Amino acid sequence: MTRTLRSQGRLLTGLTLATLLTLGCEPPEVVSTQDRQQRTRAARIEGNVIVQGSARGNAVVFLYAAERPPPPQGSGRPVAFALIPKEELFGSDLDTKSTGPFAAPFTFPLVSPGRYLLRGFIDVDTCRAGKEPCHGPDFIPWFNVTAEPNVGDVPGAAVDPQTLAPRVVEVREGEDGTPLPVLGVSVSFSEAAALRADRPSFVVEGATPIELNGGVKTFKLRAAPMPDVNLTAPVFLVRFMDEDRDGAPDDTNKDGIPELWPRVVIRKLANGGGIAEENDLDNNGQLDAKGVEYTPQVGTSDGEPDLVVLAAGLVPTTFLPELIDSSTGQPRMDAVIPASELTVAVRPSAINARDPSNPVTLAGLPAGRYAVIVIQSTGQVWRVPNELSPELPDLGLPKVESQGFSLQVPSSP
Repeated sequence: MTRTLRSQGRLLTGLTLATLLTLGCEPPEVVSTQDRQQRTRAARIEGNVIVQGSARGNAVVFLYAAERPPPPQGSGRPVAFALIPKEELFGSDLDTKSTGPFAAPFTFPLVSPGRYLLRGFIDVDTCRAGKEPCHGPDFIPWFNVTAEPNVGDVPGAAVDPQTLAPRVVEVREGEDGTPLPVLGVSVSFSEAAALRADRPSFVVEGATPIELNGGVKTFKLRAAPMPDVNLTAPVFLVRFMDEDRDGAPDDTNKDGIPELWPRVVIRKLANGGGIAEENDLDNNGQLDAKGVEYTPQVGTSDGEPDLVVLAAGLVPTTFLPELIDSSTGQPRMDAVIPASELTVAVRPSAINARDPSNPVTLAGLPAGRYAVIVIQSTGQVWRVPNELSPELPDLGLPKVESQGFSLQVPSSP
């Protein structure tokens, strides 16, 4: 009885207050929140992954900003990812050899207006395929050393059905400014595109500090298995680079030497240890809003953070005889040479590559540590130092001495 009376009393009080507000007071002003996250309006991108083939594994779909594509076209990192479990994707055919096609839905919620690319891969369970040594799906998104496809994995993308060119998915705004969802996007995977090689994990041999007056220096990269992260047979895939698709080897720096895949990038690391790159401390693939800048060789600094790389590239001498048709003297554009070792040449010159279309030579060599990054034409990447470095805190990954290496540029005397 007491509980009933109390409830009736609260109800009466509420009705009385509501009546007073209605009859004698202005309604309270309602203002939009000052919390920017709560004020942000977003849409979604959704569709289906479509898989053709007998490979089995989880499907991983990445969402990239179109202006920051992933390797090999760029160095962008995903803004989000979706994982579709193999059980959901293949259903009752999980343990059969059926080639499908198979389909399962995916969704990227909370997508801001913009232009996007969708890429991904089937993280193949090689044990189900009867391959040795076998491993289950091994994608772990939190580490560079475990966040990319390996041999046997099946890459895929959202492409134009007519041209097969990468499809740019655009999230637009309606007339009232509300972001509009994009539906019915297909991300396709075909077993015919399965990767034939592991990521190019490597160790650095013979590297010495790079000094401004030291001349060109060379060192070697040797492919090295990393079995603890399921890299048992890494290899460098050497071929001519033809990014403009004109059927001839590229020579973007006009030095008369044809450019080869893999691309080698030597990028400055942040000071103070660790593996973070300078001016990208949150590891999102974008330069930070504020950061370190250096004096250019010509002109003055522009007040923006720099992306510092050293002038470096492969020494092609070893590979050119196999990449040239001996009967015609013409380059073999479709030839791919699996190599276990690369020779890298580094000139004592530093470049601000923030705008890849307009690289700016710096006045000196910024001192500090530099990462060595290898990018295959397949988009597979390896870099040192990485999360296997013994110098890092325990991340639950094995410690590999060689993976803590960084190239050194000493301070000027």
